[in-house]
Amino acid sequence: MGTSLAGGVPTVLPTYQRSSAQQGTLALDRCEGERREISPGVVLVSGWLTPNEQAALVDQFREWALPPAGLRHPRVPRGHLMSVQSVCLGWHWQPYAYSRTADDTDGAPVKPLPPAIARLGRRALTDTFGSRAGLEFRPDAVIANLYGPGARLGLHQDAEEPSPAPVVTISIGDTCLFRIAGVDRRTSPFIDLHLHSGDLLVFGGPSRRIYHGVPKVYDNTGPHVPGLPAGRLSLTIRETGLGD
Repeated sequence: MGTSLAGGVPTVLPTYQRSSAQQGTLALDRCEGERREISPGVVLVSGWLTPNEQAALVDQFREWALPPAGLRHPRVPRGHLMSVQSVCLGWHWQPYAYSRTADDTDGAPVKPLPPAIARLGRRALTDTFGSRAGLEFRPDAVIANLYGPGARLGLHQDAEEPSPAPVVTISIGDTCLFRIAGVDRRTSPFIDLHLHSGDLLVFGGPSRRIYHGVPKVYDNTGPHVPGLPAGRLSLTIRETGLGD
């Protein structure tokens, strides 16, 4: 597909913190810690991260978001800016390619993937696909997406990684509608999930290349997480299979 020559637009996190909000209006049928196989290869664990773990990740995200190679709105090859804001670790992703430098903004080297985040990814695989999957997982990239008010993400495949290893998604902040289509289609019928703060979603195996997206984030539905701006933060931890 190529990449956009216009580049992305760097952004800066607001210094204020979100107001405290009550979570629960969209969580009536949840059971914290419950593991559910949504479809073959798609596993959801509700409330996987503790509030303290979520707060620690937000603290780290605020550091990752700073330049160089900081937070920005990516631009797709056709020219329009994505409404989500993204920062990358390990490998820099822009639609639709990976590199070791932030080629769509300041050209700086991408920030390294912290060992603790790699361990978190292996723990996620262990808790969803078993201990062997956790041991075999070699995460080398993170895409952290901030969904501010009104942001969304259209249906797409995570298809730039040669590795067939599962993709780990962690949600923090406001609840979102996460939509799943199929491996070979982006049309209905869909599976729609509500992902809440602390939830873990992993997709792999026959569903590794599913079309998925976030058509809506529900404002003010998440818990108060110190330092998190209004909206939703998602961390996707990946094994790219790319060589240096």
